[in-house]
Amino acid sequence: MQKEAIKKNDRVVEVFDLFIKHIQGFLEEAELNHEEYTNFVNWADRLGRTGELPLFADVFLETHLLRAMYTEMPGTQPSLLGPYFIEGTPLLEAEDGKPVVLTQRPNEAGDVLYFKGNVSSVDGEALGNIKVEMWQNDADATYSAFDSVAPKYNLRGHFYTDENGNFEVKTILPTPYPIPTNGPTGEFLEFTDKQPMRPAHLHLMFEAEGHETLITQVFPDDDKWLENDVADGVRLDLLTKFENKGDHYEAALNFVMRKEQ
Repeated sequence: MQKEAIKKNDRVVEVFDLFIKHIQGFLEEAELNHEEYTNFVNWADRLGRTGELPLFADVFLETHLLRAMYTEMPGTQPSLLGPYFIEGTPLLEAEDGKPVVLTQRPNEAGDVLYFKGNVSSVDGEALGNIKVEMWQNDADATYSAFDSVAPKYNLRGHFYTDENGNFEVKTILPTPYPIPTNGPTGEFLEFTDKQPMRPAHLHLMFEAEGHETLITQVFPDDDKWLENDVADGVRLDLLTKFENKGDHYEAALNFVMRKEQ
C-alpha cells in the first residue's frame, strides 16, 4: 500500500529553521571541539533513550517558556505540569458540605491539610462548576504511578467548583523532593553543581469553557527550597501560608483564569 504523502506544514518549517539557526549559533559561541560535541550528542541520546527528555525539558526549559509568555499578563501565573501528571483520575464528590477528600490509602501517612480556593475570570466573574484536577506527592516524597508503592491514583483526583467558584480539599501536606539523579539529568546537575531539590507543592489544573487551561502549583511560603528550586517553578503569587492548627494544617489561595485568545 502506498504511503500517504505528508503535507508541508509552514509552522513546522518556521520553528525548525529557527531551532537549527540557534543550535548552530550555540555551537559556534560555545566553541566546542569535536570530542565535546560527540560527548554532548551521546549524552542527549542517552537522555532520550532513558525517557528523561520530558524531565529535562520540564526542569530547564518549560519555566523559561512560561515566564516569557505570562509574566506580564493578568491572571494567576502558570507553573510546570511536571512529569508526574496522569490522565483518568477518579471523580471526587463532597458530602453534606464537607470538603472533597483527595484519593488516599487508609491511615495515609502525613499531616492532614485542608486546602481551599476560589476560581474566577480576569473580568471578576466567578467560575462555578468547572473542573479542577489535583495531584501531589506523599509523605515519602513519591508520586503514585511512578516511584511509589501506593495505588495508581493515590493523592490524585478531579472535582468541580461550586456555583460561586469555591472548592475545599482534604489531603496531606506535600513534601520537598529531589528530581531523579541516577541518569543523564543527574549527570548534568553534577557537572553544573546544581542541587536537585524541589520545594513542597500541590499541583492544580483548572479547565473552564472560554478560558485558557490553567496549570499551576501552590507552595508553602516558608519552604526552605523556594529560592533554590531546581525547576525554577516558584512564582510569588503561588505562595501561601500553611497554618498549623494543632491537629491539622490549613491553606488557601484564589486563582484567576485568562480568557481564551
